[in-house]
Amino acid sequence: MSTEEVPQYWAARLRRAIAEDERTTELGVRVDIRADHVHLSGEVACEARRAELEQVVHEHAPNLRVHNDLRVSAAGEPATREELR
Repeated sequence: MSTEEVPQYWAARLRRAIAEDERTTELGVRVDIRADHVHLSGEVACEARRAELEQVVHEHAPNLRVHNDLRVSAAGEPATREELR
């Protein structure tokens, strides 16, 4: 990222890269840029996806420091049976 570029444009580029990369294809990840820091936030399905998202950002913005605040959601099977009435 050069000093002349607007952080919002870089954030949009990174969101697009995350959405279009076949390893991630995530639409719900929030990307914020402050100075030379990228902040990722939101929720993902697994730890591997969290790491892949960080890797994609590193590849597209190697000069920025990544703060990965993505949470891994508990998406396991329900513990009990649901009763419909």
